Amino acid sequence: MSLVLKDKVAIITGAGQGVGQGIAYALAERGAKVAVTGRTVSKCETTRDEIVRRGGDAIAIECNIHDAAQMALAVDKTVEQWGGINILVNNALSSVFGTLNRVDPELFAKSMNGGPVATLRMMQLCYPHLKKAGGSIINLGSTATKRWDMTGYGTYAADKAAIQALTRAAASEWGVDNIRANLILPHATSPGLQGWIDANPEEAAAFVQSIPMKRIGDCEEDIGRFVAALCSPESSYVSGQSIAVDGAQAYMG
Repeated sequence: MSLVLKDKVAIITGAGQGVGQGIAYALAERGAKVAVTGRTVSKCETTRDEIVRRGGDAIAIECNIHDAAQMALAVDKTVEQWGGINILVNNALSSVFGTLNRVDPELFAKSMNGGPVATLRMMQLCYPHLKKAGGSIINLGSTATKRWDMTGYGTYAADKAAIQALTRAAASEWGVDNIRANLILPHATSPGLQGWIDANPEEAAAFVQSIPMKRIGDCEEDIGRFVAALCSPESSYVSGQSIAVDGAQAYMG
């Protein structure tokens, strides 16, 4: 594997499992130094240890996306360890599902704090470091924003649509600083998706059948490696885009 990200530093939220973990492995595989952050330190340490076992360089940092002080400290620790940040991946999420008459507005407000608000905060914290040497921001969206029937998914989609807007704004405002920002909308075999499958087996079976490739993506091989490619020099002119990594299910037009 070509080490196209050698000497680059990445910080990833929610990297203790699932999609964040897969992205961490893929970035490290291409030479990036990875700050593995998340609410549960033991999970972050597991990801870190596997990266080190494979020959990479990583640190584990506690970071609850609902805690502004922890987020700032995670950025500071990453810069202290390696001198800068070149890649930010906002993967951690805090979402709420349900029909509009049943959703608790307080829980929705909390999910927004852990979604677009946390995404904005991390982008602001990393901005001065990304500006120094140019960098890439990858935010996580969802094809739920493209559902023709939004029943039960309105608050979740609202969360992700806000992140999409912030991503486009970052690309527009910070492009002059040689900072790229893109949004991916993945289908991946994460614990979160597995929980949804277990709770909604019939809907889940129909969901998989609606994917032209008839499978859900692997967190590392399908999602992580695409993110690594998006952060590589070959993608240096790609910014402000929302890209579905979902086996051709969503129509993004």
